[in-house]
Amino acid sequence: MNLHEYQAKELFTRYGIPVPQGQLASSPEGARAAAKALGGERFVVKAQVHAGGRGKAGGVKLVDGFDAVEEAAKAMLGRRLVTRQTGPGGLPINSVWVEKPSAIARELYVSALIDRSSERVVFMASAAGGMEIEEVAAATPERISTVGVNPAAGLQAFQARQLGFFVGLERAQVEAFTRILLGLYRLFVELDASLVEINPLIVTTAGEVVALDAKLNFDDNALYRHKDIAELDDPSQSDEREREAAKFDLNYVQLDGDIGCMVNGAGLAMATMDIIKLHGGRPANFLDVGGGTTAERVTEAFKLITASSEVKAILVNIFGGIVRCDLIAEGIISACKQVGLKIPVVARLQGTNMEKGQQMLRQSGLKITPAADLTEAAKTVVAAARAA
Repeated sequence: MNLHEYQAKELFTRYGIPVPQGQLASSPEGARAAAKALGGERFVVKAQVHAGGRGKAGGVKLVDGFDAVEEAAKAMLGRRLVTRQTGPGGLPINSVWVEKPSAIARELYVSALIDRSSERVVFMASAAGGMEIEEVAAATPERISTVGVNPAAGLQAFQARQLGFFVGLERAQVEAFTRILLGLYRLFVELDASLVEINPLIVTTAGEVVALDAKLNFDDNALYRHKDIAELDDPSQSDEREREAAKFDLNYVQLDGDIGCMVNGAGLAMATMDIIKLHGGRPANFLDVGGGTTAERVTEAFKLITASSEVKAILVNIFGGIVRCDLIAEGIISACKQVGLKIPVVARLQGTNMEKGQQMLRQSGLKITPAADLTEAAKTVVAAARAA
């Protein structure tokens, strides 16, 4: 789960991480009122969406005066912001964050994330703040330093100081930097975060170290422990079909292809998409219906897949270990009838009672083609999509 910048900054404040003064507004008039409450003559108006790259897309404006704040908010609110991270459809701007500008002397980059290969929380720092960290890593990897945190000991002050001196901070600034990193680590662990990113972390002309931006992602599987964090979710920032899928414990991600995929198991789903690509097709989605597949889940999965007019054929790839293949076949037939499916379906069933399941599909009278193995299934569904 992601948070908006203003929500992340509120949590930063709770953990002693300094951020600029700001106020949230959901209307142009509210933005003017926020600017008046903050005081001063110059302000930064930031679109609140779950995506980076806002500045390059016109989602961050530095303006002078209350009228300009209102105009900037009016230009943003109610529209969709398209960045490199949103896709062509963009994300809706329902609120803006009005902030007092900071006198920036330097821009740094700091993040913490889980490195599964080392089974550690890893902190990353770079003097190349304000830039896309992927570009820095590709072009000048020597400008990035990382430290892994032993979970038994937690982040140590010397590790934070090591990163502070690496990015070229002065001694007094390193102390402030260390306090920020220790606060970030406490936040990361206590709230079950999966990513914390500050880009940029600035050094002001007065020598203060301040989080100018804030990005927080949380582990969905741990949200049951953090009801207050879960309540901060903004459903308007996620795909409607992905939200609908979550109601039925389906893992769904919309893609831009024309072959719908329904698979049980994340690894099998990835392999299914790979083999579709291998044979010249384009997956329209990632959809994991889980190990305990039921007829209801299969029906909802078909509804999600067919909600896209781009889908020309569907590949069902089920390993019947926990659930028998004949029950899966029954669910597929029921789902096809219920949604009035008119596009071809290729089904590869493996596991318990697979022969019976395949026979049920052949005798269903529907446009369902059983396949003996995954390669045959992929070739068949790609050909069906092309023919459609």
